Parts: sequence; structure tokens; C-alpha cells
Amino acid sequence: MEEFLNQIEDSYKIGHFYLALFCCLTLPDICGAISSDDGIATGQKYKNWFNTYVAPNYGGNFNGSNCYAFRCAALHQGRSDHRDLGYARIVFLVPTATNESLMHNNVLNDSLNLDVVAFCHDIVGAVRTWMRCEASKPVFQRNMATFLKRHEGGLEPYIVGTDVLS
Repeated sequence: MEEFLNQIEDSYKIGHFYLALFCCLTLPDICGAISSDDGIATGQKYKNWFNTYVAPNYGGNFNGSNCYAFRCAALHQGRSDHRDLGYARIVFLVPTATNESLMHNNVLNDSLNLDVVAFCHDIVGAVRTWMRCEASKPVFQRNMATFLKRHEGGLEPYIVGTDVLS
């Protein structure tokens, strides 16, 4: 999981904001599933995880329901609006070379403004906190054992001699 989080951070640091944002939108699904007995993602698990680990940073402007609706719109339709969003849309600020100010977590008319880097940073940080809290739990250990990860040099008996993700 740490390699995945590092790649997300690398993505937003070099300006690959779509990649970072889309990956961050999947993390509450992954974490909610890993924390559950059945290891399966659901909308409710997503919302619960987000409300526990991320929403407190947003002062009531953004919660698990808002984020789940945005995730569904963005990942499945490539949109920033959704009937269940609670806002007309989410507007992510993308930093520029001269951008010194941070506009984040603001309600602007009928939309919510989030800074894409700050949002990704919040999600990645929340995952690291969650991992520290859950690491000793048997459910976490069992589900993390099957987490998609890099196998350096291959994965016998399938492929040897090159890294694989499995």
C-alpha cells in the first residue's frame, strides 16, 4: 500500500492531477473493504471510512456522502456533478507555477472548491493514519495479504525475471 501512496504523491507533485485525484477517490473504497470482515467494498463502507478519517478536516463542507457521489460521477461518467452531491459541482483548484495562495474547502455560490493537492494530501495522510490504527487487527492483516502489490523479480510459478503486479 505504501508504494501506491508514494506513487499518488509523485503524481500530484509532477502535475498529473487526474491520476492523483482518481486514485485518491478509490482509496476510501479500498480501505473500507480491507477493514471489513468480508473484504468487499460498498458505498456505506466508503462513506463510513471517509467520515472517520477525512471529513473532520472539512468542517462540515465535505463528508462521506458528498465524496462518494463525486467519486461515482468522476470515475464512472467523468463528471464533476452528481444529483446526490449536495452541491452543483466540485471545483478543484489546480496549482500553477506562480500559485502562492491556497483556495481550499470553500463554498462558492452553489459549488464546493477544493485544492486538488490539499485534497490528495488529506486522503493519503488519512490512509497512513488508518493503516497505523488497523495494522494489528486480524481482519486488516488478512485482507492486506491479498492487496494488489508489486512482486519484484516476478511471481513464481507465473512470471519470473520481471516485476509484476498481483
